[in-house]
Amino acid sequence: MKKAIIIGSGIAGIATSLRLKALGYDVQVFESNEYPGGKLTSFKLGPYRFDSGPSLLTMPHFIDELFDLFNEDPKDRFLYKKKDISCNYYWEDGIVLNAFSDKLRFSKEVEDKLGVKSKNVLNYLNKAKKKYDLTKSVFLEKSLHKLRTFYSKDVLLGLLNLNIFQINKSLNDVNLSELKEPHLVQLFNRFATYNGSSPYKTPGMMTLIQHLEQEYGTFVAKNGMVDITNSLFKLAKKQGVEFYFNNFVTEILVSNNKAIGVGVGSKEYFSDCVISNMDVVPTYRRLLKKHPEPSIVLNQERSSSALIFYWGIKKEFKKLELHNIFFSKNYKEEFNSIFEKKEIYDDPTVYVNITSKDVIGDAPKGSENWFVMINAPHDNDQDWELIKENIRKRTIEKLNRILKVNIEEFIEFEKVYTPKDLQQNTQSYLGSLYGSSSNNKMSAFLRHPNFSKEILNLYFCGGSVHPGGGIPLCLLSAKIVSNIIKNK
Repeated sequence: MKKAIIIGSGIAGIATSLRLKALGYDVQVFESNEYPGGKLTSFKLGPYRFDSGPSLLTMPHFIDELFDLFNEDPKDRFLYKKKDISCNYYWEDGIVLNAFSDKLRFSKEVEDKLGVKSKNVLNYLNKAKKKYDLTKSVFLEKSLHKLRTFYSKDVLLGLLNLNIFQINKSLNDVNLSELKEPHLVQLFNRFATYNGSSPYKTPGMMTLIQHLEQEYGTFVAKNGMVDITNSLFKLAKKQGVEFYFNNFVTEILVSNNKAIGVGVGSKEYFSDCVISNMDVVPTYRRLLKKHPEPSIVLNQERSSSALIFYWGIKKEFKKLELHNIFFSKNYKEEFNSIFEKKEIYDDPTVYVNITSKDVIGDAPKGSENWFVMINAPHDNDQDWELIKENIRKRTIEKLNRILKVNIEEFIEFEKVYTPKDLQQNTQSYLGSLYGSSSNNKMSAFLRHPNFSKEILNLYFCGGSVHPGGGIPLCLLSAKIVSNIIKNK
């Protein structure tokens, strides 16, 4: 039986282990932490439970696929439900908009609240759908770095419709020209944050992200987002995948330009292929020190990171729905400061997610757990202690203004997570949430491929390589890697 070694048990690493197991490989996974999941884990503060990483689930069918590989019913292992309202948006001028999952209800809500004709919103979303349909097989489902990917009917169709991709305009420019209304432009600009980019730099192609959320919907995991990790980890264990926790890989072993295993301290483990789910930058700089690194790829602009406040809100306070965004008045200045690292946060955009309303056991009865996230630059040796105090103050002031309450009176537990914490806990280079940003039209091609061009039998999965960050794309990276290995 062929052997595969996977470095890291993030969601892409676990998914890759399952796909290779289904191909008949004997799979070992080495993880430096004492738990699986990478960013997709959880912790407790007193009686409150928090998902530490992603707080919203999209495209769960990619998770179901992994159970289907082994003829397991996903509903026996992982339960989720679709939300009627994906998000509630709040502005300082008093406007509150409900983003209904149903396209017709959403477009009607936009017309009623913002005065933008429903048909204009639907036309925008239909164009975004066309972008996605024309590119998904090339950019999301296959290796973008294999020549055979481009010998297909899908590529020809894409070339014939090149003008629809709007790659020479920024997302903000597209939104301004097609939507015009400031609140709606700001709302649709925020989708750039889904891959850690700026709406003022990322190309207009990225309107397809709006399509994904609107078309497929958003979901809540019954037992919290960590249940994605837990359920897939249990499935992998059941199928015979071996996990080694508290085992920090120190080297990828290479012989005659072939990856042959890994070094873990003084021990060596051998295999027919090695897959790194570790961030691609430390993979090269720590595990492949004897080999030249692809400097152009590794030196791409990093994605944004985040400051996250985890708050246990005591039961006397009941104000918000499940998922909420409080917009900044100075959205452009905020994003310019993030990517130019000026640290200006006079009026931050605030993301508040509350899972205790839908996940049993997340908070004491009647209380709420708040995941409060503010977009931030990646770590560049800033004084995060000073920054987080300033951001905390500004965030509370903003929530108090809009909700007309003194929120600090209701916070009984608190934990703060900075970009530096993210780097230390998950090995994400500089604390970037999504690896490199997508702030130019060549970004997709400059992401590291899912394989090494210099070292045979070495592969890469996860958010720092093709096709990108976020749960769905990480799961797709696992699929791409397994298909490359299967077809080599």
